[in-house]
Amino acid sequence: MNIDDFDSIMKKYTLAKEKIENELKIMMNNFINKYNYNPIEHYKSRIKSKESIVNKLRKKNLDVNVENMINNIRDVVGVRLVCSFLTDIYDIVSLISNIPDINIIERKDYISNPMDNGYTSYHLIVSVPIKYNNIKEYVNVEIQIRTVAQDFWASLNHKIQYKHEENVPDNIKEEMYEYSMIINQLDRKMVNLNKVVNGGK
Repeated sequence: MNIDDFDSIMKKYTLAKEKIENELKIMMNNFINKYNYNPIEHYKSRIKSKESIVNKLRKKNLDVNVENMINNIRDVVGVRLVCSFLTDIYDIVSLISNIPDINIIERKDYISNPMDNGYTSYHLIVSVPIKYNNIKEYVNVEIQIRTVAQDFWASLNHKIQYKHEENVPDNIKEEMYEYSMIINQLDRKMVNLNKVVNGGK
């Protein structure tokens, strides 16, 4: 991968990261001012390293070049929003849908349809406008939205995958899937409890 081309495109991804962070902050400040409630416990953002990008292209059996990176890796910029309740997730998706000039190009609801390993979260791929050399462009960003409990499971599962170099024993896979289903039930119970605490709202 040509280092000059790579450095240039990464500047665009850095601008996209800054742009989406700013838009999300504005979105949540408006929400907090209106409802006196912050649905986001915490958030994290990152840009993939060159090594991670190269590895992902090779896993996809693609030549390592900037064009393939742009066209085939849509999570070079990633943002993770962690919420208290399942209902917060869908509220946030709705809010993001209404941010001017931020276009949702893909939705994956792994809460309604968990992955085979039990992974649950809500993923969005959005196109974010940036200005680079006075030219307006759109850059893809992945946004993951999940509950605290889902984030705990995903973090632990990632560590297990890393430790076993992705060849996780079947018995551990089965246990992790079972725990994911328990977490899903817990999240739904917490939504109901929150409704009771808030007088059925």
